[in-house]
Order: sequence, then structure tokens, then C-alpha cells
Amino acid sequence: MGIILPMSSQSGAVAFIFARGGSKGLPGKNIRMFAGKPLITWAIEHAHAAKGIRRVIVSTDSDEIAEVAVKYGAETPFKRPSFLAKDDSPEWLSWQHALEFVRSDEGSFPDAMVSVPVTAPLRQPEDIERCLERFYEKDADVVITVTDAHRNPFFNMVTMSSNGFAELVIPPSSGISRRQDAPEILDMTTVAYVADPEFVMTQKSIFAGRVKAVRVPIERSIDIDSLLDFEMAEFLFGRTN
Repeated sequence: MGIILPMSSQSGAVAFIFARGGSKGLPGKNIRMFAGKPLITWAIEHAHAAKGIRRVIVSTDSDEIAEVAVKYGAETPFKRPSFLAKDDSPEWLSWQHALEFVRSDEGSFPDAMVSVPVTAPLRQPEDIERCLERFYEKDADVVITVTDAHRNPFFNMVTMSSNGFAELVIPPSSGISRRQDAPEILDMTTVAYVADPEFVMTQKSIFAGRVKAVRVPIERSIDIDSLLDFEMAEFLFGRTN
């Protein structure tokens, strides 16, 4: 199946890359050199390469990130307000802020908003395209990406009880001796998100609506949040390129 777009002069999705300047887990993460390019470059290139995307906009509070983004082909038509770029600022509010810019700039919302996180440089453009295809089936407010989980709360994920004992997060109704016998659990990834702009503007979280998922290979799902994640991503990239 290909991507079927509405017929209009501004049909298609707009991709947003949300990249604030502060990162405590890995300082300078968004423009740290990864496989010869600033990390954000990979998200920009993936968004441009995905069919169905007509604009690629970077939302950032950092002049340095904005300069790199423009150099590698993204738009930076606004600067994200500082109150949306704190450690505890919900990214959902930045989604709303970016969509409001597009509505003001173009007179209407795009057909779909696509969030392409910087932290998943091993994604492929086809992963974004599959999310768009799923979204245009018109039975979901949001499409997320998922991959096979490393751990299962019915089998090998534990919490500590008040008396100091380890207990399964979700005790099964009957004994489970093998992970394969536990209910299937999937990890939500940061490969891509596709959302209905009207839904984003009127709700407060992804799971307030109808959520569908696209499965991606585990080797493309790494989410860089620390130096160890970064080094693992570089290793995996080197194996496949």
C-alpha cells in the first residue's frame, strides 16, 4: 500500500523535530557527532526522505541547534519559548506550540503531524512511511512505533514491596515458567509518531485517544538518552553500514 493523500494545495504531513538545548543525560546530545554528522542531521534526512512529508521543521530553544538544523536542510521558523524547553516541560505542549505556528503560517493544520525524534538515528525513512500509511487508514488519532520488549512484567520485571521483598510487577493468574508463555509485551519506541493535529490541540496525552502501532525491528529502535546508549547506537550503525 502507498501513502494516499487528500487532494489539496497543502496536502501532506509536516514533520517536526523537537530538540531543546539542555540535556543532562548526555550534554550537547542533539548536535553531538554521530557517524560523521551531528545527531540531529539523521532525523532531518530521514524526514526529508520519507514520502508524504512536505515540510521539516525543527523546534528548538538553542541558536546553535537551529544553525545546524538549517545547514542540513530543516526549517527553523520560530524559537521555542524557554518555558517549553525545561527538563520537566511536557513535550506535548511543544507539539501544540509547533502546530499553532503552522496553522498561523498556512491558515490551517497539516493533514498529519509527524514527530521524528533525534534520539533514534537507526530508524529508516520506511518506518516513518509505514506510520503515515497506518494513520491515513483513518481509524486512529495517533500512531506510535513499538518493538519486542526485553523484559516482561508477567515474568521477569519486579517491584520492591513495602517489606523489602521483590515481587513481579504483574503477578500472573497462573504460574509462568517461560517468558514465551507470558502475554506479549511491546516496548514503545521513539522511532516516529504520527498524530491528528486536531487531537493534539484538544487533548493532553497520546493515550487519551485511539492509538495504533507499527512494529519496527529492534535493531532500529534504540533511543539515545545516555553515553552508553550513544556508544551502542554507534556500534550497531557500524555493523549495518
